[in-house]
Amino acid sequence: MNPDATVTPATPARLRTPARLRLDRALDRIDLLFRGMTARADEVQCVCHWGDEDELALLKVPDVPLDPDLLGRTWRASDWDDHGAVLRRVLPQFARRLADGLVPDHLMDEAGRSFARGRWQRWPAPQQAAVREFLRAWWTDLLDTPRPAVPAHAALVLCAEASGTLGPWLDIWEARDHPVAGRHLAEAAARWEYDLLGENTLPWTAGDSEPEAVPAPEALRDELTAWLVRHAVPRLRALEGVSEGLPRRIRLLGLTGPARWEHPDWQSLPYPHRG
Repeated sequence: MNPDATVTPATPARLRTPARLRLDRALDRIDLLFRGMTARADEVQCVCHWGDEDELALLKVPDVPLDPDLLGRTWRASDWDDHGAVLRRVLPQFARRLADGLVPDHLMDEAGRSFARGRWQRWPAPQQAAVREFLRAWWTDLLDTPRPAVPAHAALVLCAEASGTLGPWLDIWEARDHPVAGRHLAEAAARWEYDLLGENTLPWTAGDSEPEAVPAPEALRDELTAWLVRHAVPRLRALEGVSEGLPRRIRLLGLTGPARWEHPDWQSLPYPHRG
């Protein structure tokens, strides 16, 4: 069973905040623009590993709802002849499952790569705009939600993988200058610090199936690190309830060589020495 089919919502019905209303409008726009879409008539798939002929036939009929298991297997498959057409066929359901928190956190990277494989940024302008607005509205709503169904650190992976860029999503996070978005930042920074400080690696696995779509992991790591040092350190220091040790450790990301290894804050950390 696809794990995508077994997840239940993590939160109750959402309040109708401005961010949620924007997301609802974006989802309605996806429904409208991608109504009637189908996979190509000659699209094929492996019966042994993906599904049967009847399931494949459903993708060639517009607007028939897919059960969650079939939907998950469809967007996760990486070997469609025309991934873009398949993605357009399932996008209304797929987008709503993302918005409702019904795609597991550990599949956010795969979900982002599914968007990238679909080459959505080459679709007709109205379709591009609808996907871009959905991603931005979903991300903004999540940052404004105290207990989102998808944690910010996981959603950022999807947005970066889907769009092939990190900066715009960090800019949106920076602009949400309120305690809720700040707490999401504290949670993410605490989760990322070991990979960034101790291993000097990006704290998620960047896709390599679409080399034209996603920058090298090192470039993403450097961009994330610079943003955390510039933005997260002062924000975390000002955020109530955050341990003073977290911004001090994140500040170490701005130091290199002996300036880092010999810093008193580094000496207390269980990270390997990297001189």
